[in-house]
Amino acid sequence: MGKYNSELYEKGYWKPSIVPIVFKEKKTVTIKMTTYLGAELLTTAVPILNDQNEIEFVVTTSQELQNYKCIKTETEEPFVSDPIDATPITNCEKMKNILKMCEKIAKVDSTVLIQGESGTGKGVLAHYIHHIGRRRNHTFLKINCAALPEDLLESELFGYTEGAFTGASKHGKKGLLEIADQGTLFLDEIGEMPLSLQAKLLQVIQEKQFLPIGGHEMKKVDVRIIAATNRDLVEMVQKNEFREDLFYRLNIIDIQLPPLRERKEDIIPLTYNFLYKFNKKYEMNKIISQECLDLFYWYSWPGNIRQLENVMERLVVTSDSIIQQTDLPDLILNNIKPQTHYSLPSNLDDAIEYVKKKLVRQSYQKYKSSRKVAKDLNISQTRAVKLIRQYCGD
Repeated sequence: MGKYNSELYEKGYWKPSIVPIVFKEKKTVTIKMTTYLGAELLTTAVPILNDQNEIEFVVTTSQELQNYKCIKTETEEPFVSDPIDATPITNCEKMKNILKMCEKIAKVDSTVLIQGESGTGKGVLAHYIHHIGRRRNHTFLKINCAALPEDLLESELFGYTEGAFTGASKHGKKGLLEIADQGTLFLDEIGEMPLSLQAKLLQVIQEKQFLPIGGHEMKKVDVRIIAATNRDLVEMVQKNEFREDLFYRLNIIDIQLPPLRERKEDIIPLTYNFLYKFNKKYEMNKIISQECLDLFYWYSWPGNIRQLENVMERLVVTSDSIIQQTDLPDLILNNIKPQTHYSLPSNLDDAIEYVKKKLVRQSYQKYKSSRKVAKDLNISQTRAVKLIRQYCGD
């Protein structure tokens, strides 16, 4: 990978670090480590000592323990034992900034509007905000506004009184707003909510009260509203398809979730996360080839994280012990441009040249300075200047 052990540890790929223990004790050490994907490793480090009894090298081996916990994913019923601990997986700076903002807004009750393409994890993020906030010990309820007809959506949200309509329960029914009192109500696909219900929802947000269907007395409710949509609400407001006043009440805090194609550094960690999940679910022990990982990286993932999850479930179920390129669905194979296929050179000299070029270009793109590149790659500045001219001239 071209990285030092310490660099990966500092970035939080696993904890705790075994290396300082070995340097302190100067003997073979075995400990249990946890990766940022939630997997547990049994790691052994063996120090190689010179004649002066000083450590020259440390050789480590790790074996995964199969009692890992899974990370929350975008499903109706998340495959997670404890969602409070399920922080969304990301190496993407944009997503890290979003999570930092979530930590701030979780402490208050402002309404939140999460926007993004289908499958980007809007429900996961809403759940995360709830479980790191002060309402974590109360109910988190979700309703998909696009999944129910208008009359049923209204009764589900606001409830109804005895005899409110033909077929109504004789005891009436509590709505989700009342059930979620003191907690959080997540309104998914808010752009599909009928205009007539938007007015009632606005009243809930502004006045903290609502009128059940058939009722004569207002009910007070203390609930946090998080909404999500994959539609352009600004355009809908201009077309009078969504209430402008409700849009501004929902849009107090706006979060734009990037699609997976703009989070390429998250594709591989998410792939392994789903591999762990479905291996455990189906009691299997499949692994995935580097060739498949390379193709995953270059695929555009129009269905985003949800599509990646579904593909991984299929592959775990249908593949042999190693998931190969031939196991991938045609939808992926037929939509990767040939020039984007990634493969290392077949001979050693070309492979070394390839890696050298890649490291120099990455470092120079990041630091834009031969001095900093020299420090980053642990080479002399003279050599750094030469390599930058050689590989970054174009």
